[in-house]
Amino acid sequence: MSAQENKDVVRRFNIEVIQNGSAEAFGALMAPDFINHAAPPGRPNGPESMWTTFETVLRPALSNLEVTIHDQIAEGDKVTTRKTISGVHSGDLLGVPATGRQVAIDVIDIVRVQDGKYGEHWGLNTLSAVLAALKANRSA
Repeated sequence: MSAQENKDVVRRFNIEVIQNGSAEAFGALMAPDFINHAAPPGRPNGPESMWTTFETVLRPALSNLEVTIHDQIAEGDKVTTRKTISGVHSGDLLGVPATGRQVAIDVIDIVRVQDGKYGEHWGLNTLSAVLAALKANRSA
């Protein structure tokens, strides 16, 4: 696949799966042997680790969830994306009750695309800083 085709796969995942919650797109875009290198130690790191993050952590906690892609760089079979996942904190987010505040989680991730699907994922994000700020503002 070309660099642009790989970027299109990652863009589709971000919009259709993360932002819109499409289980059909998730199934179509995940390789069966996918490995999530960003999964917490001791936790599953297959396709279910990605679905769990979005469907049981972020989507229930953030209404009006939106993914904004700022940059994408593709080389070989890897795509690096700098993005922001944002929404209104309207549900429990990893133990922090809803605040009604707008939140933005900055993310940089690398995805290895194999045959038009996610083969591997590495990522860094600011979720821990967002949680800390939400907790600090609740006690202020």
